[in-house]
Order: sequence, then structure tokens, then C-alpha cells
Amino acid sequence: MTSRLYPARPVVGVGAVVYVTAGAGVPSAGSGVVLVKRLQEPLAGQWSLPGGAVEIGETLEAAVAREVSEETGLRVEVGPVVEVFDRIMLDDERRVRYHFVLVDYLCRVAGGGLAAGSDAGEVAIADPEALEGFALTDKALSVIARGVSMARTGGLWRE
Repeated sequence: MTSRLYPARPVVGVGAVVYVTAGAGVPSAGSGVVLVKRLQEPLAGQWSLPGGAVEIGETLEAAVAREVSEETGLRVEVGPVVEVFDRIMLDDERRVRYHFVLVDYLCRVAGGGLAAGSDAGEVAIADPEALEGFALTDKALSVIARGVSMARTGGLWRE
């Protein structure tokens, strides 16, 4: 297994823009995105999209569904890829502390109940137009904006 801290090679990870609409079986005043407050590094104590590392023998789609379930209690239908990018975090000596290749998917709720799980201290459904209070990274904000745009245009779910 590749160590996540000071890895010998990049770690493949997945993330989810879980877009919730009214009537999706999750208490919400309207549409929004699911956010988690991370318990573990990287980004411990910060709000982010649900997600994590892909396990050996696991497909990307299975990984994102598992991670969302573990962190939020929600079962999701995995839709199209929103974005693929690197998250490289350096230490004070400019050595690579973390290097993830992340594949973020648009997902919609298929069941379950919203509750903070394994690596999440809190979960929230946030209005995508009012994310300032969550202090998300610029990259998370851009992925959310793109995912929400995709969700609102519709017709992007695999049949």
C-alpha cells in the first residue's frame, strides 16, 4: 500500500459533488451540495467534498459510492466525471507531503440518511450560492460550481 504521507507515488482518490434536490429523501430546504468536515489529514478540520482513496481492486465508481456512504450515510447514484486534478501539498522544506490524483464525480442521492460517518466530524447540505462560511479551497469551489452546473442542465446520467 502506498503511504498517503510522503508517498513514493501519487495516491488515486475520488470525490463527490452530491447534489441534493427537494424530495430526494434528505431533509433540505431546497437544492444543495453535501459537505463534510474532515477529521483526518489532509485538510483535517476543514470543510470539503466527501471522498477518499481508492482501494486495491476497487473501481472509481465503487470507491466514490463507498466513500460517500461511509462519510455521510447516503447511498448515491454515481454520474459523470466533473473533474480530474492533482492535489499536491508540500511541507516547509518543499518536499511532497501529499500527492493525490483526484477524480470528482457528480452524484445524486439514492437512499440512506444524512449523518456524519467515519472520517467526517460534521456533514451539511449547503446552498451552492452561499458557501463562504465553509472556507472551502478554491479548487473545491470550482468543482462544486461545475458539478452544480452539470446537475442543473440535466441529461448527464448514465443509462
